[in-house]
Amino acid sequence: MGRGDLSDAEWERLQPFLPVSNGRCGRWRDHRQAIDGILHRVRTGVQWRDLPDRCGPWKMIYERHRLWSADGTWERLLRQAQAAADAAGEIDWDIAVDPTIVRAHQHAAGARTDLPPASRQRGRHGRTPGRNAVAELARPPGGGGAGGEGLSRSRGGFTGKLDLSADGRCRPLSLVVTGGQRADCTQFEAVLEKIRVPRLGPGRPRRKPNSLAADKAYSNGRCREYLRRRGIRHTIPEKTDSQAARLRKGRRGGRPPSFDEDRYKERNTVERTINMLKQSRALATRCDKRGYVFLGTATAAALVIWLRT
Repeated sequence: MGRGDLSDAEWERLQPFLPVSNGRCGRWRDHRQAIDGILHRVRTGVQWRDLPDRCGPWKMIYERHRLWSADGTWERLLRQAQAAADAAGEIDWDIAVDPTIVRAHQHAAGARTDLPPASRQRGRHGRTPGRNAVAELARPPGGGGAGGEGLSRSRGGFTGKLDLSADGRCRPLSLVVTGGQRADCTQFEAVLEKIRVPRLGPGRPRRKPNSLAADKAYSNGRCREYLRRRGIRHTIPEKTDSQAARLRKGRRGGRPPSFDEDRYKERNTVERTINMLKQSRALATRCDKRGYVFLGTATAAALVIWLRT
């Protein structure tokens, strides 16, 4: 067992939710070996071809990661880990939202647009999309730049952005990949809509937090209206120019938005979550060309946090 590999307890939690074998040439052989290889790459950031021999063939491991990023297997595993924590009452639903910039390596640029024909590959829930179908179906919306792969060009080169929400115990609840030039507030609704923690028993998945804390980047009418419509208590500081405009209007400017200073101090949980995620070097510097593959890498890193904290 290598450093960072799954323990027996962690493997037992994941095994029931993994795709089953399709009986073709042992394609789904030894999921545990493949997951250990994927986690090794996520943790160290090495090239796929440089994976240790104990992980198995690098191409098999990469294809497993690509397919699981496309068909939602990584997201399904993350939600099951969240569901187990929620059933045990271990999720603090006082959440925080914030993005982080991810510098893209030069290997992340140059994603092909003329992809080869779809390869016929089956998974647990039927046929998995091939390369060209995956690129269209799994491409993050509003990625911007580089063909919509969640990259944008700046003076420093290609950059991307990872928007996320975190619970009060510094664990990611939802992840969204966009281009680095996208404003934080444009992905606010997408991040909150992606929160979906299933119930282990009967009942609908939980999607509404108890409260939310965010910085001034989310201080606009659209974000506040969305939170009021969903009945989510929130603490977002008012921008200086918005406050001055409100004061100039006098009575017509309305009352200032409520602000809980003590609750706002707890917003550091999302900053600490970002710090833990970026301990994974494949996430701190993006080398994945495809946006959906990078989102799978981020989801795998988030899954490790849920399993081990």
